[in-house]
Amino acid sequence: MKIIISGYGKMGKMVERVCLERNHQILTKLDTEKDWASLKNEEVNRAVVIDFSMPAEAVSNIYRCFDLGIPIVTGTTGWYEQLAAVRKVCDEKQGALFYAPNFSMGVNIFFHVNAILAKIMAKTETYRPEITEIHHVHKLDAPSGTALRLADDILMAYPNLQQWVNHETTDLNKLQIISERRGEVPGIHQIVYDSKVDSISLIHEAKSRKGFALGAVLAAEFLQGKKGIFTMRDYLKTIGL
Repeated sequence: MKIIISGYGKMGKMVERVCLERNHQILTKLDTEKDWASLKNEEVNRAVVIDFSMPAEAVSNIYRCFDLGIPIVTGTTGWYEQLAAVRKVCDEKQGALFYAPNFSMGVNIFFHVNAILAKIMAKTETYRPEITEIHHVHKLDAPSGTALRLADDILMAYPNLQQWVNHETTDLNKLQIISERRGEVPGIHQIVYDSKVDSISLIHEAKSRKGFALGAVLAAEFLQGKKGIFTMRDYLKTIGL
């Protein structure tokens, strides 16, 4: 498989490493407008873009791929408020997009467990959920896309919770998310269901960026020959989860 890497930072370099381990060809690496302008339709035939660029660039990169007829996998977050518009353009251009707030297999199992646990805990009416997420100082968006996915599943389960807030709160109708940025932490997400008598914690800690990169490469393999918008839920169905 031919891979185009968009955003050749730490994640892009890890994606390159995983691609080579899986015997894929790195066609080119894109970091600037000039790099994108140099792409030609005939050169990118049957290639897939894997994008870990900046949040402000994500939608532009997706649209570029739709115009060029290239499938794109993006792990960049911070753009999901534009998803409806992206979906419309994808339909019009017959594009292919795979996006995820987190490509780690462990995190996606974590999502599944959290959704189940939230439904159970909501029935007790005595436990208040809270989310904490910790990432490296280079991560620009807060809360993380992963924290927002966790929050969405909790909000769906708890009828009294109206919205999430990215700060401490005593408002029982709001879900508290605390975001911390420190050092080179790949990612830690914790959900605490707290009551007056005890608490239950669910935590995922990434040990390196390789798990995210591997998931993105698996998504690129999955996306070949497809049209439309896909997420890790679609991929997990193919392996029986």
